[in-house]
Amino acid sequence: MTAEEAAEMIPNGATIGLSGFTAPGTPKFISEALAAKAVREHEAGRPFKINLFTGASTSDHVDGALSRANAYNMRAPYQNVPDLRKRINAHDCHYFDRHLSEMAQEVRYGTYGDIDFAIIEAADITPDGEVVLGCGVGNIPTYAKLAKHIFIELNDKLPKSLLGMHDIYLPDDPPYRREIPIFAANDRAGSPILKIDPAKVIGIVRTSSYDGVKPFTAVDEVSKQIGSNVVRFLLSEYKSGRLPKEFLPLQSGVGNVANAVLYDLGESTELPPFMMYTEVIQDAVLELLKKGKCTFASTCSMTFSDATEEKLFADMDFFHDKILMRPAEISNNPEVIRRLGVIAMNTALEADIFGAVNSTHVLGTKMMNGIGGSGDFTRNAYLSIFSCPSVSKGGLISNIVPMVAHADHSEHSVDIIVTDQGIADLRHKDPVDRAREIINNCAHPMYRELLTEYLEMGINGRGGQTPHTLQTSFAFHDAFNQTGDMRNTDFGKYV
Repeated sequence: MTAEEAAEMIPNGATIGLSGFTAPGTPKFISEALAAKAVREHEAGRPFKINLFTGASTSDHVDGALSRANAYNMRAPYQNVPDLRKRINAHDCHYFDRHLSEMAQEVRYGTYGDIDFAIIEAADITPDGEVVLGCGVGNIPTYAKLAKHIFIELNDKLPKSLLGMHDIYLPDDPPYRREIPIFAANDRAGSPILKIDPAKVIGIVRTSSYDGVKPFTAVDEVSKQIGSNVVRFLLSEYKSGRLPKEFLPLQSGVGNVANAVLYDLGESTELPPFMMYTEVIQDAVLELLKKGKCTFASTCSMTFSDATEEKLFADMDFFHDKILMRPAEISNNPEVIRRLGVIAMNTALEADIFGAVNSTHVLGTKMMNGIGGSGDFTRNAYLSIFSCPSVSKGGLISNIVPMVAHADHSEHSVDIIVTDQGIADLRHKDPVDRAREIINNCAHPMYRELLTEYLEMGINGRGGQTPHTLQTSFAFHDAFNQTGDMRNTDFGKYV
């Protein structure tokens, strides 16, 4: 059937689960037809909104089109499209932010009600319901299992040679759950195909499209410096013997800073080759695999730009046994992360001087993207590293603040903070020691005096182990809201 015919079968109020994790593996055509249907229904004066559950973010084909059509009632667990962000912050869409490892099992537990439709992007499908997925898995093994009906987008841009690059494993639900049999990043626990009930498939839409991931912009000097600082820290840990001689699997978030770290790792001659146990691999990882610096990558999604995806498909014989894609609740599973000793590297919007991190809310109120998998990895990692530029907007915003305006990760989960200014090792330090470490090593020089003033106010005031001065804790944010420049902070006006 056509995408339009499929969309006509989806009613107002339906709950839909999509395959994919970031843009790769995400269906592209039924969602756009559904957005067009929503526009027609609204113009006719009829309500039309759906609930959409995914593995993580999607693409403009999904979150962009459906947000512009105001077609969302509920959305979870993660997003990164500006049009949807506007809807969320304007309360036009009910969005709840979840740890990515928890979403699928919560759906199986019945927390979010029934799944009416699952939409799967596939490279291949057999008549008896064996599906070769695309370049991202996400939560589709659970959504397809529970869905009443299934649509398949059969994408001829995806080679059938993707067969064997997936590891589809679902844990049993409590109280019957056993250990997940992954003891190294390259262990396989499940099946290379997704098995679905053929009777549920009510339509196949033939498509021909790459994922449309744009290449990241050239790494700027700030990102380069952050990447260099992260690698310098890892090298110090390795030389000191605090990392094993075999090294440990790496997890890396998404974006230019993450890419800069990976490129720097690739250039290091003193660190040994390593594996990755992560949720997303980007363009830099394909180069690391080709060079032999990364020997294996376990992931949930291959978030490659179109040009890099073409390189992958053209050289599948080389890459086929070096990449494995798993469901999100396995790629992000706390049990496996802790067992393998994963080194977690994630980005922050801001961090405070005592080590708490805000990953999600600009100035504490406006949702950016979501917590994603950072919490899954951070809390269970062998080492938890957060990085961010020391300042934004040319210095108008300090990303090191007295108190984060929204807390996603408490100081208990954060080991290391890295900025372009340097490295703060927060391990075995009390709150005041952590604060001095962060101010002296991570804050931009233009903000160090203000941050020190805040710290001394707390120490000399009411005291306490974590010496916040509550009436001035958000003075940086208040100054920005009032004047557009955090450097205009005046603690005296609050006292």
